[in-house]
Amino acid sequence: ALELSDFKNSLEQFQNLVEKMIIQKTKESSGLYTKDGDEIDYEKFHTTTKTLFGPAVKDQNVQAFFRKVMNNPDERPEWLEIFGCFTEQRDGMSSPTKESKESKESIVLLISEKQQITHSVVKRKDVIKGIVKVPLLHLTITASQKGVLTVFSKKRKFFFSYSSYFHQDTAWINGCDFLPNLKYVVAVTESSIILWDYKSKENTSDGFVLKPMKNCLLCVCTVTTADNLAKDTILMGDDKGYVYLLTITTDDFIMKQSKAEKEPQFKVLDSEAFDIPKRKLHDDWVGKVKYFSALKCFGSCSTDSVNSFVLDDIKRLEDQL
Repeated sequence: ALELSDFKNSLEQFQNLVEKMIIQKTKESSGLYTKDGDEIDYEKFHTTTKTLFGPAVKDQNVQAFFRKVMNNPDERPEWLEIFGCFTEQRDGMSSPTKESKESKESIVLLISEKQQITHSVVKRKDVIKGIVKVPLLHLTITASQKGVLTVFSKKRKFFFSYSSYFHQDTAWINGCDFLPNLKYVVAVTESSIILWDYKSKENTSDGFVLKPMKNCLLCVCTVTTADNLAKDTILMGDDKGYVYLLTITTDDFIMKQSKAEKEPQFKVLDSEAFDIPKRKLHDDWVGKVKYFSALKCFGSCSTDSVNSFVLDDIKRLEDQL
């Protein structure tokens, strides 16, 4: 009885926390919100939820719940989802007898049927966050949330685990793409940019990590142009509405290589040493960026209710107009 009472109290506090988040998000969308010490961001939400429920909730469920509330506060998720539980939506009317019987039954966790495949690229409790096809090289690239980058080719599978190289960095990967000129895989985490040379020798990995990034990077794409074979340009979007432009050249790689390093390995580079222009185009998360080569323009999508889509010349990210 005491445990049940404690849980009800924790649940009530959690629901009050969610209500405050919804009110805050609604005011932000209408331009009436003024930031103060009571502002609820992800870190505060994560810490409070963990304090209320302890190890019963997993980090991935906390993040998924937070993003659902922030993306669409009108369609708030059920509190069960904080524990990874989802209720089934039933169509049609049920008889009173059936409803009475169902109300006494325990809630069942719904899972989809799973089939093990030979070339699995992620472990349990991990998900694919990006998949890219490179037709000219007959490659398929995948990036998992927990840091597994994989390149499939007709000859063999190239594999790299970001988390195994940087144990202290637990940031999730949010997207990936391919750099066609430099032949690197690019991926973004919440706080860094990964550049992986998938052509590294067997059981070794070579590449660069640019960090730290001040805001949380949510998406990435390559700007496809044929004017220069010695560089690639990358577009990125973050959780504050900014779109970034980063150009990487072969000179950047050569200058950062140390002659003393004979074995391939990842190098951590200071992002401040790179020229990364950015421009605030939205007042909310940037969920997708894409370059349209036929238009010579980029597109940026956001949950911002005012500026939900921006289409413009890529040079506008660098000017001051």
